Amino acid sequence: MKQQRAKFGSKLGVILASAGSAVGLGNVWRFPYEAGNNGGAAFIIIYLISVVLIGMPIIISEFMIGRRSKSNTAGAYKKLAPHTPWKWVGRLGVLTGFLILCYYVVVAGWTLEYVYQSLIDSFHGQDKDFFVNQFATFSQSIFRPILWLVLFMLLTHFIIVRGVEKGIEESSKIMMPLLFILIIVLVGFSVSLPGAQAGIDFLIKPDWGKVTPKVILSAVGQAFFSLSIGMGCLCTYASYFSKETKLGRTAISVGLIDTFIAILAGFLIFPAAFSVGIAPGAGPSLVFVTLPNVFEHAFGGVPVLAYLFSLLFYILLAMAALTSTISIHEVITAYIHEEFHYGRKQAARIVTTTCIVVGTFCSLSLGPWQQYTLFDLDLFSLFDFVTAKILLPVGGVLISIFAGWYLDKKGIFLEEISTGGAIRPWLYKFLIISLRYIAPIAIFLVFLNQFGIF
Repeated sequence: MKQQRAKFGSKLGVILASAGSAVGLGNVWRFPYEAGNNGGAAFIIIYLISVVLIGMPIIISEFMIGRRSKSNTAGAYKKLAPHTPWKWVGRLGVLTGFLILCYYVVVAGWTLEYVYQSLIDSFHGQDKDFFVNQFATFSQSIFRPILWLVLFMLLTHFIIVRGVEKGIEESSKIMMPLLFILIIVLVGFSVSLPGAQAGIDFLIKPDWGKVTPKVILSAVGQAFFSLSIGMGCLCTYASYFSKETKLGRTAISVGLIDTFIAILAGFLIFPAAFSVGIAPGAGPSLVFVTLPNVFEHAFGGVPVLAYLFSLLFYILLAMAALTSTISIHEVITAYIHEEFHYGRKQAARIVTTTCIVVGTFCSLSLGPWQQYTLFDLDLFSLFDFVTAKILLPVGGVLISIFAGWYLDKKGIFLEEISTGGAIRPWLYKFLIISLRYIAPIAIFLVFLNQFGIF
């Protein structure tokens, strides 16, 4: 007797779990950094337009592919397009997710180190040089980064083996509201600082004179990457949706939550940074070097506030990372479980063990194994480059073409997005135009821009 496929137990669970798969570290550090480098409010407005024109149609497509197939992301394309090369799109998503998880869990582990450092109040009274040296020493060391990586992976594993409803859904119902509460509390602290108004103005008053083609492409790229499109997470989660789930409404909810968290992160970081005259930096240096320095300067006069702000921020960061590692882990676990017929717990153990091993190599490549490179990139940077600049954009283009051209001609797209009912003609036309033309062209231009070609 065939075992019934797992599914989410409630509409709230569907929305929070799907939003959790999109919300991650990129919302907290990549979005503010991109906004800071590209004109603030003007960038945000272009970003919002990009979410609507590109992000939403592709999210709906991934939802439709997952729910229609009731399969993991690799199996989905085999079911919907049997005996065609389209099966490689799903496999590409699994590969992309695996590579991302292997290096992403390294950074996720760093968040636990900084939760610990905040907890013991090691940041109090320190200057910028301390934070620079501390991060360099920690990230390049052997044992502590690996210890936190293993702990983070085991926490992810614990939630995954509990299953879709008792593990992923229940954890999302706890973590997502808590994440909201934490970020709103932190924003309240940040905007109340002396001199914070300059940071607020930067985020709400657009300077259109700073808008260039590069800024537009950066906004399009951020919208694409922020929504976790192209790695199979949304497709896999949608395979657990019920037939009654409204795909359009769910996609809008996910987009709104993801965007809201990203914009709130801007209101958390920029007012605090502007209040002390420190410009937010890029990448890990923003989260693990610049922001501890900002928090210490901003709240140093009231030590208890500096302590609480720093601790709550890194707890927030760890939870954002956890919602992402859970969703990516599930992509690979579901693939191994369904395609190779392993038990779910055994499949999860394979994923966890493999990612710990490869993640350890990624961590060591930042320290004692720095001399071992490929194309002048260490293993951590290589995985980041290949996934962010090549595999995710390629996956996004292929998904949009598959939904807009292949499935639309078979009537599957219309049937799924209307949930067996009716859909307004203008909305259907908009989705098809976006999937066939707007999204592929825009993502392709972002792809070229990343390599300096366009």
